[in-house]
Amino acid sequence: GKAALCTRPLSCTRCAAAESYVLQLFFAVMAARLARNLSRKRKLKSEEDEEDIKPKLLFPVEWPGRNSDSSRPHVVAVHWFRRGLRLHDNPALAEAASSAQHLVPLFVVDSKFAQPDVMGVNRYSFLLQCLADLDSSLRARGSQLFVVHGKPQEQVVSVLKRFNATLLTFERDTGPYSRCRDQAVTERVQGLRGVSVSTHCSHTLHDIPAYVSASKEQGLPQTYQAFLKLFHSMPKPRQPVSSPGVLPPPPRGAPRDGEWGIPTLVEMGYTEMPTTSYLGGETAAIDRLHREVLSRPSWVASFAKPATPPNSLDPSTTVLSPYLTMGCLSAATLYYALDGIYAASRSHTTPPVSLHGQLLWREFFYLCSATTPNFDRMAGNPCCRNIPWGRDPSMVLAWKCGRTGYPFIDAIMTQLRQEGWIHHLARHAVACFLTRGDLWQSWEEGARVFELYLLDGDWALNNANWQWLSCSRFFYQYFRCYSPVAFGKSTDPDGAYI
Repeated sequence: GKAALCTRPLSCTRCAAAESYVLQLFFAVMAARLARNLSRKRKLKSEEDEEDIKPKLLFPVEWPGRNSDSSRPHVVAVHWFRRGLRLHDNPALAEAASSAQHLVPLFVVDSKFAQPDVMGVNRYSFLLQCLADLDSSLRARGSQLFVVHGKPQEQVVSVLKRFNATLLTFERDTGPYSRCRDQAVTERVQGLRGVSVSTHCSHTLHDIPAYVSASKEQGLPQTYQAFLKLFHSMPKPRQPVSSPGVLPPPPRGAPRDGEWGIPTLVEMGYTEMPTTSYLGGETAAIDRLHREVLSRPSWVASFAKPATPPNSLDPSTTVLSPYLTMGCLSAATLYYALDGIYAASRSHTTPPVSLHGQLLWREFFYLCSATTPNFDRMAGNPCCRNIPWGRDPSMVLAWKCGRTGYPFIDAIMTQLRQEGWIHHLARHAVACFLTRGDLWQSWEEGARVFELYLLDGDWALNNANWQWLSCSRFFYQYFRCYSPVAFGKSTDPDGAYI
Protein backbone atom coordinates (compact mmCIF):
# COMPACT_ATOMS: atom_id res chain seq x y z
CA GLY A 1 0.00 0.00 0.00
CA LYS A 2 2.77 2.40 0.88
CA ALA A 3 4.60 1.64 -2.36
CA ALA A 4 1.44 2.33 -4.37
CA LEU A 5 0.34 5.54 -2.64
CA CYS A 6 3.67 7.22 -1.78
CA THR A 7 4.44 10.39 -3.81
CA ARG A 8 8.15 10.40 -3.00
CA PRO A 9 10.83 9.72 -5.64
CA LEU A 10 11.25 6.14 -6.89
CA SER A 11 14.50 5.91 -4.96
CA CYS A 12 12.61 6.09 -1.62
CA THR A 13 14.11 3.30 0.51
CA ARG A 14 11.05 2.97 2.74
CA CYS A 15 8.84 2.21 -0.28
CA ALA A 16 11.43 -0.14 -1.77
CA ALA A 17 11.51 -2.07 1.50
CA ALA A 18 7.72 -2.25 1.58
CA GLU A 19 7.59 -3.47 -2.01
CA SER A 20 10.26 -6.07 -1.30
CA TYR A 21 8.28 -7.33 1.68
CA VAL A 22 5.08 -7.61 -0.39
CA LEU A 23 6.91 -9.56 -3.11
CA GLN A 24 8.41 -11.95 -0.55
CA LEU A 25 4.98 -12.52 0.97
CA PHE A 26 3.43 -13.04 -2.48
CA PHE A 27 5.95 -15.73 -3.48
CA ALA A 28 5.59 -17.47 -0.12
CA VAL A 29 1.82 -17.67 -0.58
CA MET A 30 2.19 -18.92 -4.17
CA ALA A 31 4.62 -21.63 -3.05
CA ALA A 32 2.19 -22.82 -0.39
CA ARG A 33 -0.63 -22.86 -2.94
CA LEU A 34 1.45 -24.86 -5.41
CA ALA A 35 2.22 -27.48 -2.76
CA ARG A 36 -1.46 -27.70 -1.81
CA ASN A 37 -2.56 -28.03 -5.46
CA LEU A 38 -0.04 -30.82 -6.11
CA SER A 39 -1.38 -32.68 -3.07
CA ARG A 40 -4.94 -32.20 -4.27
CA LYS A 41 -4.08 -33.41 -7.80
CA ARG A 42 -2.60 -36.63 -6.39
CA LYS A 43 -5.79 -37.17 -4.38
CA LEU A 44 -8.03 -36.48 -7.39
CA LYS A 45 -5.96 -38.83 -9.55
CA SER A 46 -6.70 -41.71 -7.18
CA GLU A 47 -10.42 -40.88 -7.31
CA GLU A 48 -10.73 -40.54 -11.12
CA ASP A 49 -12.53 -43.84 -11.60
CA GLU A 50 -14.98 -43.05 -8.82
CA GLU A 51 -15.60 -39.53 -10.17
CA ASP A 52 -16.56 -40.90 -13.57
CA ILE A 53 -19.64 -42.60 -12.15
CA LYS A 54 -20.81 -39.63 -10.05
CA PRO A 55 -23.68 -37.56 -11.50
CA LYS A 56 -22.52 -34.28 -13.00
CA LEU A 57 -24.13 -31.00 -12.05
CA LEU A 58 -26.24 -29.32 -14.69
CA PHE A 59 -24.23 -26.10 -14.76
CA PRO A 60 -20.47 -26.89 -14.73
CA VAL A 61 -19.26 -23.29 -15.06
CA GLU A 62 -17.29 -22.28 -11.95
CA TRP A 63 -18.14 -19.37 -9.73
CA PRO A 64 -16.40 -16.14 -10.69
CA GLY A 65 -13.35 -15.89 -8.46
CA ARG A 66 -10.58 -13.45 -7.60
CA ASN A 67 -7.03 -13.70 -8.85
CA SER A 68 -5.43 -13.24 -5.44
CA ASP A 69 -6.55 -13.22 -1.82
CA SER A 70 -5.26 -9.66 -1.39
CA SER A 71 -8.05 -8.42 -3.68
CA ARG A 72 -10.79 -9.78 -1.40
CA PRO A 73 -12.37 -7.08 0.76
CA HIS A 74 -12.96 -9.38 3.78
CA VAL A 75 -10.42 -11.42 5.68
CA VAL A 76 -13.04 -13.74 7.21
CA ALA A 77 -16.64 -14.35 6.10
CA VAL A 78 -19.26 -16.56 7.73
CA HIS A 79 -21.89 -18.27 5.61
CA TRP A 80 -24.84 -19.40 7.73
CA PHE A 81 -26.49 -22.54 6.34
CA ARG A 82 -30.13 -23.09 7.27
CA ARG A 83 -32.20 -24.81 4.55
CA GLY A 84 -30.00 -24.21 1.52
CA LEU A 85 -27.88 -27.27 2.35
CA ARG A 86 -26.04 -27.42 -0.96
CA LEU A 87 -23.10 -26.00 -2.90
CA HIS A 88 -24.78 -25.68 -6.31
CA ASP A 89 -26.92 -22.59 -6.92
CA ASN A 90 -26.07 -20.99 -3.59
CA PRO A 91 -25.49 -17.29 -4.36
CA ALA A 92 -25.11 -16.34 -0.69
CA LEU A 93 -22.31 -18.88 -0.30
CA ALA A 94 -20.86 -17.73 -3.61
CA GLU A 95 -20.60 -14.16 -2.35
CA ALA A 96 -18.91 -15.20 0.88
CA ALA A 97 -16.46 -17.45 -0.97
CA SER A 98 -15.50 -14.81 -3.53
CA SER A 99 -15.27 -11.94 -1.03
CA ALA A 100 -13.11 -13.35 1.75
CA GLN A 101 -9.70 -14.90 2.28
CA HIS A 102 -11.12 -17.30 4.86
CA LEU A 103 -14.57 -18.88 5.07
CA VAL A 104 -16.52 -20.28 8.02
CA PRO A 105 -19.47 -22.42 6.80
CA LEU A 106 -21.79 -22.50 9.82
CA PHE A 107 -24.87 -24.46 10.86
CA VAL A 108 -26.72 -23.75 14.10
CA VAL A 109 -28.66 -26.60 15.70
CA ASP A 110 -31.70 -24.56 16.69
CA SER A 111 -33.18 -25.68 20.01
CA LYS A 112 -36.69 -24.86 18.70
CA PHE A 113 -36.58 -27.76 16.24
CA ALA A 114 -34.06 -30.14 17.81
CA GLN A 115 -36.73 -32.09 19.71
CA PRO A 116 -38.08 -35.61 19.04
CA ASP A 117 -41.68 -34.46 19.53
CA VAL A 118 -41.22 -31.65 16.97
CA MET A 119 -39.21 -33.47 14.29
CA GLY A 120 -39.63 -37.24 14.09
CA VAL A 121 -36.61 -39.54 13.96
CA ASN A 122 -36.81 -40.09 10.18
CA ARG A 123 -36.98 -36.37 9.51
CA TYR A 124 -34.11 -35.50 11.87
CA SER A 125 -31.98 -38.36 10.56
CA PHE A 126 -32.54 -36.98 7.05
CA LEU A 127 -31.34 -33.55 8.22
CA LEU A 128 -28.18 -35.02 9.80
CA GLN A 129 -27.45 -36.89 6.55
CA CYS A 130 -27.83 -33.61 4.66
CA LEU A 131 -25.29 -31.99 6.99
CA ALA A 132 -22.86 -34.91 6.69
CA ASP A 133 -23.04 -34.80 2.89
CA LEU A 134 -22.57 -31.02 2.92
CA ASP A 135 -19.53 -31.37 5.18
CA SER A 136 -18.03 -33.98 2.86
CA SER A 137 -18.52 -31.71 -0.17
CA LEU A 138 -16.99 -28.75 1.66
CA ARG A 139 -13.96 -30.79 2.73
CA ALA A 140 -13.39 -31.89 -0.86
CA ARG A 141 -13.01 -28.18 -1.69
CA GLY A 142 -10.68 -27.20 1.14
CA SER A 143 -13.28 -26.22 3.72
CA GLN A 144 -15.55 -27.88 6.30
CA LEU A 145 -18.86 -27.42 8.12
CA PHE A 146 -18.85 -26.02 11.65
CA VAL A 147 -21.88 -26.94 13.80
CA VAL A 148 -22.85 -25.13 17.00
CA HIS A 149 -25.88 -25.53 19.29
CA GLY A 150 -28.23 -22.93 20.73
CA LYS A 151 -30.21 -19.86 19.77
CA PRO A 152 -29.13 -18.54 16.35
CA GLN A 153 -29.19 -14.88 17.43
CA GLU A 154 -26.60 -15.73 20.09
CA GLN A 155 -24.49 -18.34 18.31
CA VAL A 156 -24.07 -16.53 15.00
CA VAL A 157 -22.87 -13.36 16.74
CA SER A 158 -20.53 -15.42 18.93
CA VAL A 159 -18.93 -17.07 15.88
CA LEU A 160 -18.52 -13.73 14.10
CA LYS A 161 -16.74 -12.32 17.14
CA ARG A 162 -14.52 -15.37 17.62
CA PHE A 163 -13.08 -15.19 14.12
CA ASN A 164 -13.25 -11.39 13.71
CA ALA A 165 -15.43 -11.95 10.65
CA THR A 166 -16.64 -8.88 8.79
CA LEU A 167 -19.23 -10.49 6.48
CA LEU A 168 -22.24 -12.69 7.20
CA THR A 169 -24.21 -14.22 4.32
CA PHE A 170 -27.30 -16.42 4.29
CA GLU A 171 -30.28 -17.44 2.17
CA ARG A 172 -33.52 -15.56 2.79
CA ASP A 173 -36.46 -17.45 4.27
CA THR A 174 -40.18 -16.70 4.27
CA GLY A 175 -41.79 -18.30 7.35
CA PRO A 176 -42.78 -16.13 10.33
CA TYR A 177 -40.35 -17.78 12.75
CA SER A 178 -37.55 -17.59 10.18
CA ARG A 179 -38.19 -13.91 9.46
CA CYS A 180 -38.21 -13.01 13.16
CA ARG A 181 -35.05 -15.07 13.73
CA ASP A 182 -33.25 -13.49 10.79
CA GLN A 183 -34.27 -10.00 11.84
CA ALA A 184 -33.00 -10.61 15.37
CA VAL A 185 -29.68 -11.93 14.05
CA THR A 186 -29.31 -9.06 11.58
CA GLU A 187 -29.99 -6.43 14.22
CA ARG A 188 -27.40 -7.93 16.55
CA VAL A 189 -24.82 -8.24 13.80
CA GLN A 190 -25.37 -4.67 12.68
CA GLY A 191 -24.48 -3.67 16.22
CA LEU A 192 -21.00 -5.10 15.64
CA ARG A 193 -18.55 -2.59 14.26
CA GLY A 194 -17.44 -3.21 10.69
CA VAL A 195 -19.62 -6.29 10.07
CA SER A 196 -21.98 -6.38 7.08
CA VAL A 197 -24.88 -8.74 6.34
CA SER A 198 -25.79 -9.93 2.84
CA THR A 199 -28.80 -12.13 2.01
CA HIS A 200 -29.92 -13.77 -1.23
CA CYS A 201 -33.12 -15.35 -2.54
CA SER A 202 -32.53 -18.91 -3.74
CA HIS A 203 -35.11 -21.06 -1.96
CA THR A 204 -37.88 -19.88 -4.30
CA LEU A 205 -37.84 -18.99 -8.00
CA HIS A 206 -38.63 -15.33 -7.28
CA ASP A 207 -38.27 -13.34 -4.08
CA ILE A 208 -41.58 -12.88 -2.25
CA PRO A 209 -41.31 -9.03 -2.34
CA ALA A 210 -40.94 -9.31 -6.12
CA TYR A 211 -44.29 -11.11 -6.34
CA VAL A 212 -45.90 -8.54 -4.05
CA SER A 213 -44.54 -5.66 -6.10
CA ALA A 214 -45.64 -7.21 -9.41
CA SER A 215 -49.18 -7.77 -8.10
CA LYS A 216 -49.84 -4.21 -6.90
CA GLU A 217 -52.29 -3.39 -9.69
CA GLN A 218 -54.32 -6.61 -9.60
CA GLY A 219 -53.85 -7.43 -5.94
CA LEU A 220 -52.30 -10.57 -4.44
CA PRO A 221 -53.51 -13.71 -6.24
CA GLN A 222 -55.97 -15.82 -4.25
CA THR A 223 -56.23 -18.64 -6.80
CA TYR A 224 -53.66 -20.73 -8.62
CA GLN A 225 -54.79 -19.50 -12.03
CA ALA A 226 -54.39 -15.89 -10.91
CA PHE A 227 -50.92 -16.74 -9.65
CA LEU A 228 -49.98 -18.29 -13.00
CA LYS A 229 -50.90 -15.01 -14.71
CA LEU A 230 -48.72 -13.14 -12.25
CA PHE A 231 -45.79 -15.54 -12.66
CA HIS A 232 -45.85 -15.38 -16.46
CA SER A 233 -46.01 -11.58 -16.38
CA MET A 234 -42.68 -11.47 -14.57
CA PRO A 235 -39.18 -12.03 -15.99
CA LYS A 236 -37.96 -15.62 -16.09
CA PRO A 237 -36.37 -16.87 -12.87
CA ARG A 238 -32.66 -16.20 -12.46
CA GLN A 239 -30.25 -18.79 -13.85
CA PRO A 240 -28.68 -21.10 -11.25
CA VAL A 241 -25.17 -20.55 -9.94
CA SER A 242 -22.82 -23.52 -10.27
CA SER A 243 -20.84 -25.32 -7.57
CA PRO A 244 -17.45 -23.99 -6.52
CA GLY A 245 -14.17 -25.62 -7.48
CA VAL A 246 -12.16 -24.57 -4.42
CA LEU A 247 -13.30 -22.68 -1.33
CA PRO A 248 -11.30 -20.37 0.93
CA PRO A 249 -9.84 -22.29 3.89
CA PRO A 250 -11.06 -21.85 7.47
CA PRO A 251 -9.31 -19.12 9.47
CA ARG A 252 -6.46 -19.80 11.86
CA GLY A 253 -7.67 -21.00 15.22
CA ALA A 254 -10.69 -22.81 13.77
CA PRO A 255 -11.85 -25.82 15.82
CA ARG A 256 -10.10 -29.06 15.01
CA ASP A 257 -11.82 -32.23 13.79
CA GLY A 258 -14.12 -33.56 16.48
CA GLU A 259 -15.00 -30.10 17.73
CA TRP A 260 -18.05 -28.28 16.39
CA GLY A 261 -19.00 -31.49 14.59
CA ILE A 262 -22.31 -32.92 13.42
CA PRO A 263 -24.23 -34.47 16.35
CA THR A 264 -25.66 -37.97 16.41
CA LEU A 265 -29.31 -38.90 16.87
CA VAL A 266 -28.57 -40.14 20.40
CA GLU A 267 -26.90 -36.86 21.29
CA MET A 268 -30.03 -35.07 20.10
CA GLY A 269 -32.25 -37.16 22.40
CA TYR A 270 -33.61 -39.71 19.90
CA THR A 271 -33.99 -43.24 21.23
CA GLU A 272 -35.50 -44.86 18.12
CA MET A 273 -33.65 -45.75 14.93
CA PRO A 274 -34.75 -44.25 11.59
CA THR A 275 -36.71 -46.50 9.24
CA THR A 276 -36.80 -44.42 6.06
CA SER A 277 -34.95 -45.64 2.98
CA TYR A 278 -34.42 -42.12 1.58
CA LEU A 279 -30.89 -40.78 1.94
CA GLY A 280 -30.46 -37.07 2.65
CA GLY A 281 -27.98 -34.68 1.06
CA GLU A 282 -27.09 -32.82 -2.11
CA THR A 283 -25.34 -35.86 -3.61
CA ALA A 284 -28.51 -37.95 -3.31
CA ALA A 285 -30.60 -35.04 -4.62
CA ILE A 286 -28.52 -34.62 -7.78
CA ASP A 287 -28.46 -38.37 -8.31
CA ARG A 288 -32.27 -38.52 -8.02
CA LEU A 289 -32.62 -35.52 -10.35
CA HIS A 290 -30.61 -37.34 -13.02
CA ARG A 291 -32.32 -40.69 -12.46
CA GLU A 292 -35.93 -39.53 -12.17
CA VAL A 293 -35.96 -36.45 -14.42
CA LEU A 294 -33.05 -35.94 -16.82
CA SER A 295 -32.86 -39.59 -17.91
CA ARG A 296 -36.64 -39.77 -18.60
CA PRO A 297 -37.53 -36.87 -20.91
CA SER A 298 -40.60 -38.59 -22.42
CA TRP A 299 -42.00 -39.37 -18.97
CA VAL A 300 -41.36 -35.78 -17.85
CA ALA A 301 -43.05 -34.33 -20.93
CA SER A 302 -46.19 -36.43 -20.39
CA PHE A 303 -46.26 -36.19 -16.58
CA ALA A 304 -49.69 -35.38 -15.10
CA LYS A 305 -49.84 -35.47 -11.30
CA PRO A 306 -53.49 -36.58 -10.92
CA ALA A 307 -52.83 -39.58 -13.18
CA THR A 308 -50.11 -41.03 -10.93
CA PRO A 309 -51.32 -43.77 -8.51
CA PRO A 310 -51.16 -42.88 -4.80
CA ASN A 311 -50.54 -46.44 -3.61
CA SER A 312 -47.91 -47.88 -5.94
CA LEU A 313 -45.25 -49.82 -4.04
CA ASP A 314 -42.55 -47.87 -5.84
CA PRO A 315 -43.06 -44.08 -5.94
CA SER A 316 -44.91 -42.96 -9.06
CA THR A 317 -43.46 -39.42 -8.82
CA THR A 318 -39.94 -37.99 -8.52
CA VAL A 319 -39.72 -37.82 -4.67
CA LEU A 320 -37.65 -34.65 -5.04
CA SER A 321 -39.79 -32.77 -2.51
CA PRO A 322 -37.65 -33.66 0.56
CA TYR A 323 -34.56 -32.32 -1.21
CA LEU A 324 -36.32 -29.11 -2.24
CA THR A 325 -37.54 -28.64 1.34
CA MET A 326 -34.06 -28.98 2.85
CA GLY A 327 -32.48 -27.02 0.01
CA CYS A 328 -30.32 -29.93 -1.16
CA LEU A 329 -31.72 -29.21 -4.62
CA SER A 330 -32.49 -25.67 -5.72
CA ALA A 331 -35.83 -24.81 -7.26
CA ALA A 332 -34.11 -22.89 -10.07
CA THR A 333 -31.96 -25.91 -10.97
CA LEU A 334 -35.02 -28.13 -11.25
CA TYR A 335 -37.00 -25.44 -13.10
CA TYR A 336 -34.39 -25.07 -15.85
CA ALA A 337 -33.79 -28.83 -16.06
CA LEU A 338 -37.49 -29.23 -16.83
CA ASP A 339 -37.41 -26.20 -19.12
CA GLY A 340 -34.74 -27.87 -21.25
CA ILE A 341 -36.77 -31.06 -21.56
CA TYR A 342 -39.93 -29.17 -22.52
CA ALA A 343 -38.05 -27.15 -25.15
CA ALA A 344 -36.82 -30.38 -26.79
CA SER A 345 -40.26 -32.06 -26.73
CA ARG A 346 -42.90 -31.83 -29.45
CA SER A 347 -45.57 -31.48 -26.80
CA HIS A 348 -45.75 -31.55 -23.04
CA THR A 349 -48.20 -31.16 -20.18
CA THR A 350 -48.68 -27.74 -18.60
CA PRO A 351 -49.53 -26.35 -15.15
CA PRO A 352 -51.23 -27.22 -12.91
CA VAL A 353 -50.60 -30.94 -13.61
CA SER A 354 -47.06 -30.78 -15.09
CA LEU A 355 -43.82 -30.90 -13.10
CA HIS A 356 -43.37 -27.19 -13.78
CA GLY A 357 -46.85 -26.85 -12.37
CA GLN A 358 -45.77 -28.55 -9.14
CA LEU A 359 -42.98 -26.01 -8.70
CA LEU A 360 -45.44 -23.19 -9.29
CA TRP A 361 -47.84 -24.61 -6.68
CA ARG A 362 -44.89 -24.34 -4.33
CA GLU A 363 -44.31 -20.70 -5.29
CA PHE A 364 -48.02 -19.89 -4.91
CA PHE A 365 -48.22 -21.38 -1.42
CA TYR A 366 -45.04 -19.62 -0.34
CA LEU A 367 -46.54 -16.31 -1.44
CA CYS A 368 -49.82 -17.02 0.37
CA SER A 369 -48.07 -18.10 3.56
CA ALA A 370 -45.82 -15.03 3.63
CA THR A 371 -48.68 -12.56 3.10
CA THR A 372 -51.38 -14.08 5.33
CA PRO A 373 -51.34 -13.43 9.10
CA ASN A 374 -51.61 -16.54 11.29
CA PHE A 375 -51.35 -18.75 8.23
CA ASP A 376 -50.86 -21.93 10.27
CA ARG A 377 -54.11 -21.65 12.25
CA MET A 378 -57.80 -20.98 11.83
CA ALA A 379 -58.10 -18.30 14.51
CA GLY A 380 -56.92 -14.91 13.34
CA ASN A 381 -56.41 -16.12 9.76
CA PRO A 382 -58.43 -13.72 7.59
CA CYS A 383 -58.55 -16.10 4.62
CA CYS A 384 -59.47 -19.28 6.49
CA ARG A 385 -63.08 -20.36 7.04
CA ASN A 386 -64.05 -20.70 10.70
CA ILE A 387 -65.44 -24.22 11.01
CA PRO A 388 -66.63 -25.72 14.33
CA TRP A 389 -64.34 -28.76 14.21
CA GLY A 390 -64.70 -31.50 16.80
CA ARG A 391 -62.09 -32.04 19.51
CA ASP A 392 -61.58 -35.75 20.11
CA PRO A 393 -57.93 -36.65 20.86
CA SER A 394 -58.73 -40.38 20.66
CA MET A 395 -59.85 -40.02 17.04
CA VAL A 396 -56.75 -38.03 16.12
CA LEU A 397 -54.50 -40.61 17.83
CA ALA A 398 -56.18 -43.53 16.04
CA TRP A 399 -55.71 -41.73 12.71
CA LYS A 400 -52.08 -40.85 13.53
CA CYS A 401 -51.22 -44.44 14.51
CA GLY A 402 -53.05 -46.12 11.63
CA ARG A 403 -55.77 -47.67 13.79
CA THR A 404 -58.95 -46.32 12.18
CA GLY A 405 -60.08 -49.71 10.86
CA TYR A 406 -60.01 -48.52 7.25
CA PRO A 407 -57.17 -50.52 5.63
CA PHE A 408 -56.36 -47.97 2.92
CA ILE A 409 -56.19 -45.05 5.38
CA ASP A 410 -54.21 -47.06 7.95
CA ALA A 411 -51.72 -48.24 5.30
CA ILE A 412 -51.04 -44.66 4.23
CA MET A 413 -50.44 -43.53 7.83
CA THR A 414 -48.17 -46.54 8.40
CA GLN A 415 -46.13 -45.61 5.33
CA LEU A 416 -45.93 -42.02 6.59
CA ARG A 417 -44.46 -43.11 9.94
CA GLN A 418 -42.12 -45.72 8.47
CA GLU A 419 -40.85 -43.98 5.33
CA GLY A 420 -41.45 -40.28 5.95
CA TRP A 421 -43.01 -39.84 2.52
CA ILE A 422 -46.41 -40.57 0.96
CA HIS A 423 -47.83 -39.75 -2.46
CA HIS A 424 -49.61 -36.43 -2.85
CA LEU A 425 -52.98 -38.09 -3.52
CA ALA A 426 -52.50 -40.35 -0.50
CA ARG A 427 -52.08 -37.16 1.55
CA HIS A 428 -55.37 -35.97 0.06
CA ALA A 429 -57.12 -39.14 1.13
CA VAL A 430 -56.00 -39.15 4.78
CA ALA A 431 -56.46 -35.37 5.13
CA CYS A 432 -60.02 -35.53 3.81
CA PHE A 433 -60.71 -38.51 6.12
CA LEU A 434 -59.50 -36.65 9.24
CA THR A 435 -61.37 -33.43 8.50
CA ARG A 436 -64.55 -32.95 6.44
CA GLY A 437 -64.83 -36.53 5.11
CA ASP A 438 -65.21 -38.71 8.21
CA LEU A 439 -63.71 -37.76 11.60
CA TRP A 440 -64.49 -34.00 11.57
CA GLN A 441 -61.25 -33.05 13.38
CA SER A 442 -59.34 -29.81 12.85
CA TRP A 443 -56.89 -29.56 9.99
CA GLU A 444 -54.41 -28.04 12.45
CA GLU A 445 -54.12 -31.43 14.21
CA GLY A 446 -53.34 -33.12 10.90
CA ALA A 447 -50.80 -30.48 9.92
CA ARG A 448 -48.89 -31.08 13.17
CA VAL A 449 -48.72 -34.84 12.53
CA PHE A 450 -47.47 -34.31 8.96
CA GLU A 451 -44.87 -31.84 10.19
CA LEU A 452 -43.62 -34.43 12.68
CA TYR A 453 -43.21 -37.27 10.17
CA LEU A 454 -42.79 -35.92 6.64
CA LEU A 455 -39.26 -35.62 5.25
CA ASP A 456 -40.62 -32.79 3.11
CA GLY A 457 -42.42 -31.18 6.05
CA ASP A 458 -42.47 -27.59 4.82
CA TRP A 459 -44.34 -25.07 6.99
CA ALA A 460 -45.85 -23.12 4.08
CA LEU A 461 -46.80 -26.03 1.83
CA ASN A 462 -48.04 -28.26 4.63
CA ASN A 463 -50.42 -25.69 6.10
CA ALA A 464 -51.62 -24.60 2.66
CA ASN A 465 -52.46 -28.16 1.62
CA TRP A 466 -54.34 -28.84 4.86
CA GLN A 467 -56.42 -25.69 4.43
CA TRP A 468 -57.17 -26.76 0.86
CA LEU A 469 -58.15 -30.33 1.69
CA SER A 470 -60.34 -29.34 4.63
CA CYS A 471 -62.15 -26.81 2.39
CA SER A 472 -61.01 -24.03 4.70
CA ARG A 473 -59.31 -22.05 1.92
CA PHE A 474 -58.50 -22.29 -1.80
CA PHE A 475 -61.03 -25.11 -2.47
CA TYR A 476 -64.65 -25.09 -1.26
CA GLN A 477 -66.43 -28.04 -2.89
CA TYR A 478 -66.82 -29.76 0.46
CA PHE A 479 -69.14 -32.42 -0.97
CA ARG A 480 -66.34 -33.88 -3.11
CA CYS A 481 -64.75 -36.37 -0.71
CA TYR A 482 -62.22 -39.15 -1.17
CA SER A 483 -63.79 -42.49 -0.32
CA PRO A 484 -61.62 -44.33 2.22
CA VAL A 485 -62.49 -47.56 0.40
CA ALA A 486 -63.25 -47.00 -3.28
CA PHE A 487 -60.42 -44.55 -3.97
CA GLY A 488 -57.74 -47.02 -2.89
CA LYS A 489 -59.40 -49.91 -4.71
CA SER A 490 -59.40 -48.02 -8.00
CA THR A 491 -55.59 -48.16 -8.30
CA ASP A 492 -54.87 -51.17 -6.07
CA PRO A 493 -57.67 -53.72 -6.61
CA ASP A 494 -55.69 -56.61 -5.09
CA GLY A 495 -54.62 -54.69 -1.98
CA ALA A 496 -50.88 -55.13 -2.58
CA TYR A 497 -50.16 -51.71 -1.07
CA ILE A 498 -52.12 -52.53 2.07
